[in-house]
Amino acid sequence: MTGSPAAFESQVPGAVRVSAYVSLGTALLHLIFGAIVRISGSGMGCGNHWPKCYGLWFPPFDRMDLVVEVVHRYLATILGVAILILVFNAWRYRQRIGVGGAGGVWRASLLALLLVLAGGGLGAVTVITSNTWWATVAHLGIAISLIAVLVVSVIRAGGFGTDALRASGVQSRAVGGTTAAAVMALLVVLLGGMTAKVAGAAVACVGFPLCGDGSLGGGAQHLQLTHRIIAYLLVLHLCSLPFLMRKRGEPMLLQLIALAAMMLGLLQIVWAAWMILGGFPPIVRSFHQATGILIWTVTCTLAYTARVAAGRTVIAVNNRSSARASAKGALA
Repeated sequence: MTGSPAAFESQVPGAVRVSAYVSLGTALLHLIFGAIVRISGSGMGCGNHWPKCYGLWFPPFDRMDLVVEVVHRYLATILGVAILILVFNAWRYRQRIGVGGAGGVWRASLLALLLVLAGGGLGAVTVITSNTWWATVAHLGIAISLIAVLVVSVIRAGGFGTDALRASGVQSRAVGGTTAAAVMALLVVLLGGMTAKVAGAAVACVGFPLCGDGSLGGGAQHLQLTHRIIAYLLVLHLCSLPFLMRKRGEPMLLQLIALAAMMLGLLQIVWAAWMILGGFPPIVRSFHQATGILIWTVTCTLAYTARVAAGRTVIAVNNRSSARASAKGALA
């Protein structure tokens, strides 16, 4: 049993795995809170001042928009520290299988650090340019890319129970279907960010699930409809995945992740209907944004886990090769 892939994955120290989990959780919290900043109109809570708020690291919390914006910045600092700890732990154990080398946590952690630095720079640009839509969407793009990299880091560290999936022989169709789900989720999240920032796009359609009154016209309405159409296609696709996976007898972990993605997709439809028909209450808009981010996270997890199970990742191939070599050495 010492030559099994899971045995090699166990060489990833717990410190690396925990650091990856903490970094991912902090990144999710930071991104969701960023959506609350946007929804509550708190993006200019500190004016055009960055990184300090009106020249202070700890300004008086006398306005709600200022409080929301400052807390978002504090979370960004905590996220940076968490990723620095992940980088340090990965560097410290970079000689371990699954940490160093191609397909290891070490390289993924370095990419995460670069994305955090880029996100901080774009955050400054967003504030200085008074929250222009293009800067906000670029900032969002960096943030969701960071989520994807941290998901990969967790999985490479053996998180989410993926050890059991090494070389499990999942059918290659799972890779294509799960990758398509992640790509659609990416488009929906980015279009959602644009819809929230482009003038008139968020309220361009007053009906649900159709657009409601009015004829098609104007960039804002086209943007809203594009966001909706891809979102509907994504939910339909997510609803099909668990059943297709079960029919093909694919690993239970993949089926469970796909089921979670499906449930989140259905929940997102509920939030969307409530948001539009209920007059866009801020709390429901926040739930809608948070669920969208979770869908992106889960579809990324599903897509990369499917690749691991199918042996389509560098670490999976390397671990199988190392396992065979170790087994031959033990027999000799």
